[in-house]
Amino acid sequence: MNKFDSFSRVVPWFMALLLGTVVAGCGGGGQDPILGGDVATLAPTVTAVSPLAGATMVPVGTRAITASFSKTMDASTLTAANFTLACPGTTAITGGTVSYTAVGNMATLSLPALGVLPASSLCTAKISTAARDNSGAALQSDFSWSFTTGPNPDTTPPTVTLVNPADLATNVATTSAVNATFSEAMDPLTLSTATFSVAGVTGLVGYNATSQIATFTPGSNLAANTTYTATVSTGAKDLAGNALAANKVWSFTTAAVPVIPPPSVNLGSASSYGTFGGTAGMTNMGTLTLINGNIGTTATGTSSITGFHDTAGDIYTETTLNRGAVNGLIHTCTNSTTGPTSAGVNAAACALATQARLDAQSAYLALAAMPPGANPGANLAGLTLAPGVYTSPSGSFLIEGADLTLDAQGDANAVFVFQMATTLTVGGPGAAAPRSILLAGGAQARNVFWQVGSFATINAAGGGTMVGNILAQAGVSFSTAGNVNVVTLNGRALSLGASVTLVNTVINMP
Repeated sequence: MNKFDSFSRVVPWFMALLLGTVVAGCGGGGQDPILGGDVATLAPTVTAVSPLAGATMVPVGTRAITASFSKTMDASTLTAANFTLACPGTTAITGGTVSYTAVGNMATLSLPALGVLPASSLCTAKISTAARDNSGAALQSDFSWSFTTGPNPDTTPPTVTLVNPADLATNVATTSAVNATFSEAMDPLTLSTATFSVAGVTGLVGYNATSQIATFTPGSNLAANTTYTATVSTGAKDLAGNALAANKVWSFTTAAVPVIPPPSVNLGSASSYGTFGGTAGMTNMGTLTLINGNIGTTATGTSSITGFHDTAGDIYTETTLNRGAVNGLIHTCTNSTTGPTSAGVNAAACALATQARLDAQSAYLALAAMPPGANPGANLAGLTLAPGVYTSPSGSFLIEGADLTLDAQGDANAVFVFQMATTLTVGGPGAAAPRSILLAGGAQARNVFWQVGSFATINAAGGGTMVGNILAQAGVSFSTAGNVNVVTLNGRALSLGASVTLVNTVINMP
């Protein structure tokens, strides 16, 4: 069984929940700000595992098996009785202990000793439905994944291959977290403030098993115009118990003037659109597309909008294979195939679309005009970023190799702005690796903005969850024709010029 087999068990349930939800803004209380449901009733899911599902040549000396969850879990429900490992076949590995850390929502099954895993064997880990989150909601079904051990023990010490901020970096934002990427999977129980520290700073340490990145998050903003020294010590060990050969030490200097959090950007009338196809139009392919909000375009061609129908009864060139539901209205400057607008252009709707494009353009220019912000590197994968403006050093941003976490640090009004002169690419490396954006610390999708100078490509292979308002000069595409794995956007996709293409895409307008 591979990772995707395991995840497929929860997809039917999740889609039923998602498609049955009517989004009604970003309400407070016990409501999820995006999906609108009672947060306590949403079942937790397993979001990442280590060793990876389908991994081969896993060292026989591996001491720790980890699983990260989508929600904060009840630690008392994560025990050796419901987090198990059998290898080979159905032979259970006994004597292990299970621990849980709320940083990263990670459970760790620590094996009793080195060498308990047999060589060249298929091993299967399982977490049962006895695992519950802190509201009492259980996993919808048992979660299992498998990996294969190698023939020999691992005796190679891990290394730190990349750090962020970089060694000797200057003008670092005072809101920055500190990251260390390792050469191999690490034992998360050996990554804490005792082994990963920033001199003079208190904070928390988390670990992303998928990206092999540890993150030190300061408890408060760093001081301006100050040099800090970060250290990953030899107490950090890989899954086989091998320690770093020497401490990894590096320094960086914060900006002389503290970073001022950016203000929110007014989308004007464009805020009522889940997607907007600029002057070119919109295309939907597939039957699972659902837009919770209006859609629009100022395009005038009869084929400028295809594969959609709205609540007013207007249908735009739908087929049995290409039907996209709009839980709102379609505002265009052309006529529909069937419905009230089939007889001719609705002048009022065209005027609304024209104003929405002007408002989207004003918002785009306001984002582009913000002073350039911190440089997090071109690839945002595996990072945990605080509120602020982030500017791509190369002109493009990508999220490839792991998910991105946006941490509002308790401020529900915190704003995140990403400026790029050219492209945004989410997903990969390779076509079959969807990536997601995770919100933490009260971060809200409505306060995340992506100012894209040209084209945005979101999870070309389908799957994954994108977050925020995408304002692009030259179009946005979600997934690729033929993919049935639904891509979710908790936000908006607003193109000023070229068209927007959706393939089995759900858009929840915050």
